[in-house]
Amino acid sequence: MTGPRSSGPALAVVGATGAVGSVLLQILSQRADVWGDIRLIASPRSAGRVLAVRGEETEVIALTEDAFDGFGRGDIVLFLTPAEVSARWAPVVTARGAVVVDQSAAFREDPEVPLVVPEVNGHAVRIRPRGIVAGPDCVTAAMIATLGALHAEYGLADLAVSSYQAASAAGRAGSEALRRQLSLVAGSTLGEQTGDVRRAVGEDTGPFAAPLALNVVPWSGELREGGWSSHELAVRAETRRILGLESLPIAVTCVQVPVVTGHSLTARARFEREVDAGHAREILEAAPGVVLVDDPEAGEFPTPADAAGTDPAWVGRVRGSLDDSRSLEFFVCADNLRKGAALNATQISELIAGEFA
Repeated sequence: MTGPRSSGPALAVVGATGAVGSVLLQILSQRADVWGDIRLIASPRSAGRVLAVRGEETEVIALTEDAFDGFGRGDIVLFLTPAEVSARWAPVVTARGAVVVDQSAAFREDPEVPLVVPEVNGHAVRIRPRGIVAGPDCVTAAMIATLGALHAEYGLADLAVSSYQAASAAGRAGSEALRRQLSLVAGSTLGEQTGDVRRAVGEDTGPFAAPLALNVVPWSGELREGGWSSHELAVRAETRRILGLESLPIAVTCVQVPVVTGHSLTARARFEREVDAGHAREILEAAPGVVLVDDPEAGEFPTPADAAGTDPAWVGRVRGSLDDSRSLEFFVCADNLRKGAALNATQISELIAGEFA
């Protein structure tokens, strides 16, 4: 590839016009610029749009084989697309010698594709037999840096988590559905009688299984055996892979909440030896990608409203279990579009780019 920025590897962003793509373009303009040319790719209906990246106007091109012309060894193609799109086009890219970084679920269970959160297992990007590196689900990404730091010190033995997931995890459709529902219930006395919220919202609940405004929805994903959701099982499997704990007992409950941006989780983590909550706070204060906010007496603890638009995972309410000296309980939240997707993908891409510097 040619151009005024050809000193670094080329980067293509597939899905550049989506919710995560928009955030990723902002991140590229905020971080150290390691890239040569940046190519923006999206579905044919979005082709021709002009987006800003690194302070320059760049035209979006349609996703075709020609979109990857000029890409080869040392270049990176980042997919922010549904799994079926990534599965179709990633082999086209790797056949040209470029590396794929994929944020979908297409390759997360593939043993020949490393699943990476750089703060925890960044070394894994170097071993990629298929030329692909995957990023985890946004819920896993929100909590894993915290768990990784504690596991390194105490040895994680058992985990139970409940997620409180933001609407934007379902993309722009999720955010728009929540805002529409909120407008329908604003200023009302709804929520006091059975069915009144459902009647106000109507049958169109968007990508959610029930109305999200004035409500929480204990479901995310598709039904799997035993009443588990596909999303819950994915968080379980991804946590095991990233931490290298293939048989770690994990229970996950995924809940959608009426928050636009920022996933939150409560966790009860049991370790191989006794845990001191004070020392655990010191570990978390020093952990990369983690910010500790933990002074309940002063009303200081993390909330998704504080985490939105920021890079780290925010952790607080750190306390030893009342019933088990080896267990720790805490609350963590993170911007699901940034650390949950766009930032993590950017960090992975930068690690790979460093191999060719």
